[in-house]
Amino acid sequence: MQIITLTTDFGLQDYYVAATKGAILNQIPNANIIDISHSIRPFNVAEAVFQLKCCYYNFPPGTIHIIGVDSEPIFDDNNPSLPMVMLFKDQYFISNDNGFFGTFLEDELPQALYKLEKFVFAEEYYKFPTKNTFIPLAAQISKNGDLKELCVETNNFKKAFIQKPTIEHNRMLGSIVNIDGYGNIITNITKNDFYRFGTNTPFIIYYVNKTIFIDIISKTYNDVTTGEKVAIFNSSDLLEIAINKGANGSTGGANKLFGGRIGDVITVEFHPPGSAKDIHSLF
Repeated sequence: MQIITLTTDFGLQDYYVAATKGAILNQIPNANIIDISHSIRPFNVAEAVFQLKCCYYNFPPGTIHIIGVDSEPIFDDNNPSLPMVMLFKDQYFISNDNGFFGTFLEDELPQALYKLEKFVFAEEYYKFPTKNTFIPLAAQISKNGDLKELCVETNNFKKAFIQKPTIEHNRMLGSIVNIDGYGNIITNITKNDFYRFGTNTPFIIYYVNKTIFIDIISKTYNDVTTGEKVAIFNSSDLLEIAINKGANGSTGGANKLFGGRIGDVITVEFHPPGSAKDIHSLF
């Protein structure tokens, strides 16, 4: 059974997801279709990358990931944006070359990268390309894995700006990269980033105007009482700020309580032992 995942900005109001799944089943009858998300903000490639990077490693080798975000090709000799297929850690990723591959890979390299060459200039293929172009590529992979009938191998893909935490003396400036369905604030600060200052160094996490004040990393949400703020490293080892059971309670999620928005800065101040008598005096 061929596993195919879908990540799109289609939403669920219209027929687009159904049409895409129908086309998959027509061309790959044994497909097991998994929805990663259809709620990506329109054309937001970075958000699609975030959702995939948090879960792709859970899928078995040979999985095909279709990314239908900003998928319409651009036929520009100087700066084309055409469909491509990436083989990475024995899984396939099909996307337009719109910065997705550069953002996803960061400093890593793919096992192979293919650029679509055949049939892409036919009008029927670049209208609704997620359905009419990406799925035939997925079918070819599922059939025999030989993409050379349709593609040429390449080493070139569009680079992308990767927003990473910055370090200024004794503080780290990260940003909110996602707010999940519970209202949890997820940052781009990784566990490895955080502990560059040491595992026992006192710290304070705060948000705009210091409305978030947390000075401990918890292991679980339930380490604090219901309605209390909490900081954890989530399953993707990203720093997350939440309200325990807040999404279903009267307090609301962390994003509502603190007014958090994607792109906002999250600051962590570190204070080596002996540098301050009382770090709480900063507040």
